[in-house]
Amino acid sequence: MAKIAIIGAGGNVFPLRLVGDILSHPELRDGTLALMDIDPSRLERTTGAARSLVATHGFPTRIEATTDQRRALEGADYVIVTFQIGGLEAFRLDVEIPRRYGVDQTVGDTLGPGGVFRFLRSAPVFQRIVADLREVSPRALLINYVNPMAMICWYLDRIGYDAVGLCHSIQGTSRLMARQVGVPYDQVEFLAAGINHLAWFLRFQRGRHNLYPELRRVMGLRYPAPANGHDPEMPPDPEADLYEGRAERLRTEMMEAFGYFHTESSHHSSEYSPYFRKNAALVAEYLPERWDYYERCAAHDDAGRMESLLAELSATLTPSFEYGATIIHAMETGSPSQIYGNVPNRGVISNLPQGCCVEAPCQVDGTGVHPLVIGPLPPQCAALIRTMVNVQELAVEAALSGNREHVYHAIMLDPLTSTVLTLPQIRSMVDELFAAEAAWLPAFAPAAA
Repeated sequence: MAKIAIIGAGGNVFPLRLVGDILSHPELRDGTLALMDIDPSRLERTTGAARSLVATHGFPTRIEATTDQRRALEGADYVIVTFQIGGLEAFRLDVEIPRRYGVDQTVGDTLGPGGVFRFLRSAPVFQRIVADLREVSPRALLINYVNPMAMICWYLDRIGYDAVGLCHSIQGTSRLMARQVGVPYDQVEFLAAGINHLAWFLRFQRGRHNLYPELRRVMGLRYPAPANGHDPEMPPDPEADLYEGRAERLRTEMMEAFGYFHTESSHHSSEYSPYFRKNAALVAEYLPERWDYYERCAAHDDAGRMESLLAELSATLTPSFEYGATIIHAMETGSPSQIYGNVPNRGVISNLPQGCCVEAPCQVDGTGVHPLVIGPLPPQCAALIRTMVNVQELAVEAALSGNREHVYHAIMLDPLTSTVLTLPQIRSMVDELFAAEAAWLPAFAPAAA
């Protein structure tokens, strides 16, 4: 039976959510879950919850726990990675240092200074995971949930290891779109493609009926230009939270400008385009209620959220819309499924650079994960994506070579950073980030005099 390793199992709630998804498939219940984290107390918390869940439902699943990465990986068929190198302290530096320079990131995990430095901290850890896998489980599929998704998956491909990256922005946004037009989710059909956190819904329909005209009408009324105010007859989506759905003027305007709706929230996507965060007044105009991920993470009640999720899963074991367990189930049973994955661009999207990481529909069966060929994206959509791919490419080159100059180059090309800072200011900001995060970046230590 399958052995599934979860690296970074001590994370906040999400690893337990993945355990619940795996256990929701009867065919996976007689396997082994190997939970690994470098923090024993956090690992113990997740392990205890997982064992409680297994006992409550009477499953034969074996739960192993270890702080030894190699031990967790030994004999694994699937490896799910979900960690944050440097934890909240590094995350704080990623957002606070750029903010002092005027680069105001909402999340800071995808592009920009926060995304690049998060990637540089993560790359050597992934390199060690791959080195261990080559020795103890060379055929294991690596399933990545760590951001920045596109940079990490591109890096993994460059060092020669098969991986698929998973996100939930397509699942979440497609549900939001269905609510906007008042169509039950199981009746909508869509096709999305692009890169992680900037894929475009190329098709959105109910049967043969194109739903885009109604989506444009409803969202234009519900999320009008800031100066116009809201139509009292069309209030913001009542089911939506602040992060996604309650403040969507930005995505509505992007749809009006580029012709298609994209997959990441207005808050998050505002930080990797040049249009919406030029200054504090503009941010307040488009996003009057701030949503800052670091501050929310720092304020989380981890124990309370874990207890709540455990109670929910103990009462009713239903899967989330995450794709990780779906992939494992399809590969173990041979029963095909379609997911959206982040994969190397080898002929998938013809007008994006070959080799970069793209997000596209994939067929999964007993032989693996197979991306579907999309062909060209609308040229304006591909062009905007390429501004992000440029940053990703240079960050990956920096991680592979240890060339500190490529880190400067990557952030110099970042759409938000280059909108608000001069080249000397960018270099100063990057130097400050290097100094503050030196403990996690030994490969970039200045050469001794």
